Amino acid sequence: MNDRIKELRDRINSDAYHSLRKPLSPERFSELLDRITEGRPPLAIRAARRLRLFLEEERVVVSDGERIVAVRTIPEFPDIYLPGEKEQIFDGHYMHEQGRVCNISSDFAGVIASGLLARRAAAEKTLSEGRGDAYFLNAAIECIDAVIAFADRYAEGLKDSGQPEAGDDLSKAVRHGATGFRSALQLFRILHFSLWASNVYHNTVGRFDQYMWPYLKADLDSGTLNKESAQELLEEFFLTFNKDADLYNGMQQGDNGQSMMLGGCDSEGKPSANPLTEMCLDASLVLRQIDPKINLRVNAGTPLSVYEKCTELTKQGLGFPQYANDDVVIPGLIALGYAPEDAINYTVAACWEFIIPAIAMDIPNIGAVSLAGAVKDAIVKKLKDCDTFDKLLDEAGRSIKAAADEQAERIKNLFIEPAPWQSVLMSGCLENGQDISLGAKYNNYGFHGTGFANAVDQLAAVKAMIYDDKKTTPDELISAMERNFDGDTVLLHELREDTPKLGRDEEAEPLADWLLDAWSGALSGMRNERGGIIRAGTGSAMYYLWHADNLGATADGRRANEQLPANFSPSLNMTDSHPLSVVEGFARPGVKKTINGGPLTLELDNTVFRNSDGLTKTAQLVRTFVQLGGHQLQLNAVSRETLLDAQAHPENHRGLIVRVWGWSGHFVQLDKAYQDQIIARTAYMNV
Repeated sequence: MNDRIKELRDRINSDAYHSLRKPLSPERFSELLDRITEGRPPLAIRAARRLRLFLEEERVVVSDGERIVAVRTIPEFPDIYLPGEKEQIFDGHYMHEQGRVCNISSDFAGVIASGLLARRAAAEKTLSEGRGDAYFLNAAIECIDAVIAFADRYAEGLKDSGQPEAGDDLSKAVRHGATGFRSALQLFRILHFSLWASNVYHNTVGRFDQYMWPYLKADLDSGTLNKESAQELLEEFFLTFNKDADLYNGMQQGDNGQSMMLGGCDSEGKPSANPLTEMCLDASLVLRQIDPKINLRVNAGTPLSVYEKCTELTKQGLGFPQYANDDVVIPGLIALGYAPEDAINYTVAACWEFIIPAIAMDIPNIGAVSLAGAVKDAIVKKLKDCDTFDKLLDEAGRSIKAAADEQAERIKNLFIEPAPWQSVLMSGCLENGQDISLGAKYNNYGFHGTGFANAVDQLAAVKAMIYDDKKTTPDELISAMERNFDGDTVLLHELREDTPKLGRDEEAEPLADWLLDAWSGALSGMRNERGGIIRAGTGSAMYYLWHADNLGATADGRRANEQLPANFSPSLNMTDSHPLSVVEGFARPGVKKTINGGPLTLELDNTVFRNSDGLTKTAQLVRTFVQLGGHQLQLNAVSRETLLDAQAHPENHRGLIVRVWGWSGHFVQLDKAYQDQIIARTAYMNV
């Protein structure tokens, strides 16, 4: 990182770009809303108008020292609905999140290679043939023209700043495709910026090192760039994700979906990591920003040196890279019906859900089932009637199935508002004349399964305490749970400390295998109304807080006021294990059947990383998890003392970054409930 990049990073960290934003006056806001909705045209037309007006309203700002440009100057813009109209349109429909397209991966490779005029020609051809939705196709053409005009304005801004060649390259790239690394990065910035402006969100980055490497390689081979100048461009590009990130909120600040996938294999299954892969890790390491969020595809043959490099990044406390195991994910996706050539090209959505770039309108976070709650229900309602543990397992399976069916019923009659600009950036929408909101090649849903470890631990506790050792009775256990274990000190201690726990005791592992089968089996054969399947996952997203609120005490000794773990992670009550035992316990073969995604999340105390031995052992731990068949892993380097101090004195810890569930954010910007859950996680002192 040279002085120029340091200066740009300082602008990010000091929120200097925020001063460029000027809210629209109430009068201008109202005027623009009238222009968007004039004549009450179909929503696709309104969406295109809104994007065009938004980009026209944006001021062009090229600050000193910038070579990759575009920054938001308007914090808020009118929606496409008149007052009360959205509620009428959505009445009787299921509205996922904000009712907008989100969490999918664009065809950046195709657009950066060919530019937007080729897409415009495809839309015009379909329109001239009388196929598809004419409103959508005209909206798509308007979006393309608007983005080209926006790019041209920034091209002029680059020329005015003394960068005429870069300006010409941008104008050419947006029309006909990029010809070099800088123009490819700049074109991505314009495309990605425009996605946010178009009212879609959680806009992912996809397999960045794969589609950008040809441009970098050509520049390196020709001598246009050397490694140092290329790294400088890449670092500036990484910083652009953070210019406007405060405007792109999900559940919390930092939950914005700007996830980048690196590594993996090519269409023939051969390792496809390249020099850009390592350059991206280096850029993230020196910049220490929460965006882009780094994900790395690995496999059993990935060398230890790669994990050692990544562990240096983990050491910084950013919560990434997040690892995904090709040996598990690819066959898991194929088993769910994805074509091999598509499965091999997988990336991640906003957090960790597995999706396919360019051709999928999967909704991998459409709902969640409380596995801990379903198992608890079976115990409370049926334990007294089960004279064998196998009968209790049957009841637990039925309870999980009932919860899955209830969730599937709730999400019927889905409506998503049109997204013509996102459709332009997908494959096939223009040729088919259909907006991406209506579907694509893949239209699968994903259900999270929360409290996995607590569900397993409940079953293990009941098996040990009631069926094997007969230390208590069903009536005594259920009564104690109803009292939140008040007055049941001995039983509570035995449940929390002495019964088997997943990630510590081998006895719990067969029950984890059973639960993975039961969870995937509950969704097997289920079809959504778009013709897709519903995928089971081991993630939790934000549901790990919501489901804990109404769960009450559980049979593993978890009390009603205690939280659930995030994702596919050990119970927060399990404090006497070792990271190696945890990765062995959670590398279950059944995760191939629950391949919606959901990582094992481990907290390592930052003292682990104080010497090279700790770094090497951590890298070996990650490699072991992958070689054992684990599917996803994310590590967090934390200090409990620092977290507590940050909660008490946030002004002293503005730069403290933590992994939340599938994304990283600044600790002091999180709601207290999320902060408390992170503090409650076990931070292992050694590996």
